[in-house]
Amino acid sequence: MAERQRRKLTAILAADVAAYSRLVGADEEGTLRRLRAVRGEVIEPEIAANHGRLFHTAGDSILIEFASVVDATRCAVAVQRAMATRPQAAEQRIEFRIGIHLGDVMVEPDGNLLGDGVNIAARLEGIAERGGVCLSDDAWRQVRGKIDAVFADWGEKELKNIARPVRVFAISPPDAPLPPFPRKRAEENRRDTLHRAGPAAEHGVPRLSIVVLPFANIGGDPQQEYFVDGVTESLTTDLSRIAGSFVIARNTAFTYKGKHYDVKRIGRDLNVRYVLEGSVQRGGNRLRVNVQLGDAETGSQIWAERFDKPVADLFDMQDEIVTRLAGALNTQLIAAEARRAERSPRPDSMDLYFQGMACANKAMTPSSMSEARDFFERALALDPNNIEALVGSAMVDTMSGGAFFTPDRAERLAAAEKALNRALSLAPEHAQAHMYSGMVKMWTNRAADGIAECERALQLDRNLVNAHVSIGLGKIFVGRGGETETHIQEALRLSPRDTVAYLFIFVAGNGMIYSGKYEEAASWLRRAIETNRNFPLSHFYLAAALVELGRLDEARAAAADGFSFDPKFTIRGFRGGAASSDPNYLAQRERLIDAFRKLGVPEA
Repeated sequence: MAERQRRKLTAILAADVAAYSRLVGADEEGTLRRLRAVRGEVIEPEIAANHGRLFHTAGDSILIEFASVVDATRCAVAVQRAMATRPQAAEQRIEFRIGIHLGDVMVEPDGNLLGDGVNIAARLEGIAERGGVCLSDDAWRQVRGKIDAVFADWGEKELKNIARPVRVFAISPPDAPLPPFPRKRAEENRRDTLHRAGPAAEHGVPRLSIVVLPFANIGGDPQQEYFVDGVTESLTTDLSRIAGSFVIARNTAFTYKGKHYDVKRIGRDLNVRYVLEGSVQRGGNRLRVNVQLGDAETGSQIWAERFDKPVADLFDMQDEIVTRLAGALNTQLIAAEARRAERSPRPDSMDLYFQGMACANKAMTPSSMSEARDFFERALALDPNNIEALVGSAMVDTMSGGAFFTPDRAERLAAAEKALNRALSLAPEHAQAHMYSGMVKMWTNRAADGIAECERALQLDRNLVNAHVSIGLGKIFVGRGGETETHIQEALRLSPRDTVAYLFIFVAGNGMIYSGKYEEAASWLRRAIETNRNFPLSHFYLAAALVELGRLDEARAAAADGFSFDPKFTIRGFRGGAASSDPNYLAQRERLIDAFRKLGVPEA
């Protein structure tokens, strides 16, 4: 009997250089030299880092196998990201197209791989955009939810010499513009859906879909043009990180630069729900940025904002403006989607998620957290793998446990950790999941690990203002409260009108108390109360600071205000909320307890 052909299931990555013949025709030796450099400096290190094996190369084409589709995709994204930032002259630019497929292949004695598994990867590479990556649906199912990237569903494609149509997904890194869709008939375009962590939208226009139009440079100063374009590009990138978002690629948006347009027409042309417009104007030593968010269906304005700042370092200003805008737009877009979901007779899992987030964004109170929890639980009942709803429900439990909204605090924090572990197993680079995981660790005597989680969250998404606040809180728990103020100042710089700014300020007051700076603590805590006087802990901590300053009458008045909002506040309850075993932290808590006793706070 003839020996049976050896076969195996593996992930295949196929790549080639776009317009290679033109590059070689213009400069054969230079192109080959540059290609060898790219292979040695970019491709081969990424293959090694992601445990791949190069099994075939011919001219500009390469074929690589990976045991894991996740490793293959990470390698592809890393290569495209490196090539996008690699200094290259425009006429000599080397750009790769990459295809990835998971399939059954035949293994030759020399290690070469053959068969449809290889052929499909090669055909996918052939339809990819320059600098883009295409995956088969077999490959996509293996990476969905496991990497922080955006997938665009291109539908079923007839691939040359492949018997059956293959459903294709395009992918781009989280910090790069989305790949443009290939031209399609209008009815096909309406089916384009952006897949992130949640299920696909079932509406004609993708939910939370937006285009950021090029900001206008008022005054026309050419030296300011790069700053204006930079704001537009960075905002496009940052908005694509919003859960469930569909953001039109930068290249498409910039075709509208310098043109007059109608918001409703743009919505129809690009199949989006929202249009963001803006302008930048410099006057003397001040810079003014105006933005407005429009509803592409009705043409009405949903939200507008103005930033007026002294001109400083333009790159620092650009980062600050983009971070502020992205944070505010996150809230506004979620609220708009929640309003749409309220009108839906049959809301799906993501509709319910948006409604839950809108409730949570209103205020951090027991009632709003309870309402949000209901929406997240309904979302998970419809789709147990809705990662955003998983993180949302963990957020409710984390914030409720951390703010002592619930008597079963330990159980709530344990439930949050379980949900977050599941979410991170499905999406290891989910920034918010890392942030809330950090918070849970901080509230359960693992502050150092919690700080590291929040720092990781900021690496993944610089717009997570609450991660700065949490790091400041974690510094208190490890006995370094004197460092807290710096983190809170950064949070307030990035989100000065945050709906929970009073909590930021309260944490800064905490840091001052735990570092023994009672005058500064009193100042911060009074500011927290001015921002929101309904948060009882601000009053009790202010009372304790005033006791340390010897101002007992003021302290008693502050404590009375605290009891008016929380008549059940006791020393036993406060002592049971210790989040750390750090000796410096515990010693300062004992000083707080002594101050509470002097004010007549009951033991139990």
